[in-house]
Amino acid sequence: MRVMVLGGTGVFGSRLAELLVRDGHDVLIAARDLRRASALAERLGARAVRVDLGADLAPLWAVGPEAVVDAAGPFHLYGGDPWRLARACIARRIAYLDLADEADFCTGIAALDAEAKAAGVFALSGVSSVPALTSAVVAALAEGFDAIEEIDTAILPGNRAPRGRSVVSAILARTGTTHRLWQGGRWEVLRGWSDPKPYRLAPGLVRRGYLIEVPDTRLFPARFGARSVSFRAGLELGLMNSGLAAMSRLRAATGLAPGRCSVALIRALALLLRPFGSARGGMVVRLTGRRGGAMTRAEWRLIAGAGEGPFVPAVAARAILRAADRIAPGARPALAELPLSAFEAAMADLRIATEREAAPAPPLIPGHLGRDFDLLPTPVRAVHDWAGCLRLEGRAEVTRGRGPVGRLLVAIFRFPPEARDIALTVTKRTRPGGEVWERDFGGRRFRSVLARDGQGLSERFGPFSFRLGLGVVDGALQFPVTRGRLGPLPLPRVLLPESRAAERAEDGRFRFDVELRAPLGLGLIVRYRGWLVPAPDQPPRFGIGE
Repeated sequence: MRVMVLGGTGVFGSRLAELLVRDGHDVLIAARDLRRASALAERLGARAVRVDLGADLAPLWAVGPEAVVDAAGPFHLYGGDPWRLARACIARRIAYLDLADEADFCTGIAALDAEAKAAGVFALSGVSSVPALTSAVVAALAEGFDAIEEIDTAILPGNRAPRGRSVVSAILARTGTTHRLWQGGRWEVLRGWSDPKPYRLAPGLVRRGYLIEVPDTRLFPARFGARSVSFRAGLELGLMNSGLAAMSRLRAATGLAPGRCSVALIRALALLLRPFGSARGGMVVRLTGRRGGAMTRAEWRLIAGAGEGPFVPAVAARAILRAADRIAPGARPALAELPLSAFEAAMADLRIATEREAAPAPPLIPGHLGRDFDLLPTPVRAVHDWAGCLRLEGRAEVTRGRGPVGRLLVAIFRFPPEARDIALTVTKRTRPGGEVWERDFGGRRFRSVLARDGQGLSERFGPFSFRLGLGVVDGALQFPVTRGRLGPLPLPRVLLPESRAAERAEDGRFRFDVELRAPLGLGLIVRYRGWLVPAPDQPPRFGIGE
């Protein structure tokens, strides 16, 4: 097949051109700089063509390509008519693919679907690591699952991976901007390059990833029926991650977006730091859901060594062009167009390793209680047997202590105001080794973190941490405080608050009753009690064309 690769001298375009030449395609390397394109074409055994995407496309059509791959970008800067090239390819019955990972661009190509079907050709966007490869991975991992609770993905390149201007521009464009993320059956607004999380790529190889928007975060909720979908990216060097996180906070606070000078400066810094770190990078795709009634986690990992990481975004286009006759006509984001085995076969001649595993993944409290968890009534089990994100809604009554110690502790822990009947929303999120619980009493929020603490569980409120003697008594879940710490310092038993906390079922509803009393008999701190039910899911109407 005669394939033209636009942006063929770039980081990913040059790798794709090399792979396509290996597969025996007649490859045309297109770029604005004909000298660079010619030098690369001579080295690979391809041909060079000068094409400027912003100008007349006649040189492109003159060489008669059967497929065009846009590996140029940055796609978020394709103003005016972003899909001009795709539309022109469809009109000439030429297959079109691009390596876009920008959500608006990738999802928007669906507007050309009717034209592509009428012409009998395919026009696929996102034929890259996301969403083409990641969607194939999720489809494979999801086999045998009854329901999917969470899809969690991260791409974590090595520091010595080359970073072109388009890649740096795309990262900075999303750093500090807000985007919608599907969490617990509804959309939330979150900030790009925030909420870091560690991922294990291999034994001894752990990297941190930060939230960022990609096509997956828009398309996977509806495609796979997942209740939560998240995507993170991260760099190997902590200095660079911290710098981007600081830029994210600054942009959120000031509204100042990075300009061309910022792109050039960050790219220069990345080149300066390139000797540090390693050439090892990878991907993690993790799916958690119910299989045979039990919570299970399935995970796929990719490790690219010896500088092979930049080939990964090109693998999907290679696989699809190998099987072009199997791709249905139409214009759409590339979602599970081929089975995972086809993409893994397209990596077989690269120094890239993949592995899959699946194992039971009981949530925090069921895992701690073991068989005792089954003694709890269904409404209580439902609020603890989940993954990713869970929202609960209900009503509560709040009583505050009147003494000075109680009032002081209420202020320190930001406990809710006194109320006879107040709306309550509880949002729970998984985190490595535990869960974050955020309680919203009519707009007043306070949060705590539950985590494994040796053989038990602890709950942390700011600098205070309390060991919980969690147990099931007469069909109710009880949370007595058994130990406490202020930072690293243990609290004497006489200074521990008295906790009377229980969860039970009444009238088919989950009921809670939490009473905290000050140590030394100094009276009530706060008591809140009421009921909660799982919040209804919303339809994920944020995807193609939205």
